[in-house]
Amino acid sequence: MVRVPLTADELRRGRALGALLRQARGTRTLLDVAGAAGISPETLRKIETGRIPTPSFTTVALLASEVGMSLDEIWAELDPAGRSDPLGEAS
Repeated sequence: MVRVPLTADELRRGRALGALLRQARGTRTLLDVAGAAGISPETLRKIETGRIPTPSFTTVALLASEVGMSLDEIWAELDPAGRSDPLGEAS
């Protein structure tokens, strides 16, 4: 099965997600947040640096909860234009 390359927008959104999670982590260490969320520190490091631009929903939900953000807050930060359909599907 061939993997479709990510679009420039998906890559940008991945970098923005990583930066947002890093900022929300505040003074907590990467090891602390990763351990509390049940993911490896290397995975969190890759997300924060944009090297994993499309982490799984579960991973994002766990990290969001751990840094005190809702998924709605994260989406609002990643999509400031306020697209009504976060999945990008036409109605």
